[in-house]
Amino acid sequence: MSIIYFLIGCSVLLALIFLGAFFWAQKSGQNDDLYTPSIRILLDDNDNVPSDIMNDMITKQEEKSD
Repeated sequence: MSIIYFLIGCSVLLALIFLGAFFWAQKSGQNDDLYTPSIRILLDDNDNVPSDIMNDMITKQEEKSD
């Protein structure tokens, strides 16, 4: 019977730890903007890629298609 009390105590402690981590994440602003990161990949362009890397990517694609 004492093991049940021990397991209940451990589960309450674990729940409090997770609750504290959740509130810490909310307070630090980790979930402020959920929309922008999900569409950033869709709107990302290859303008920032250096030309030598872009040329290597193009030649590799051409080699694969041959």
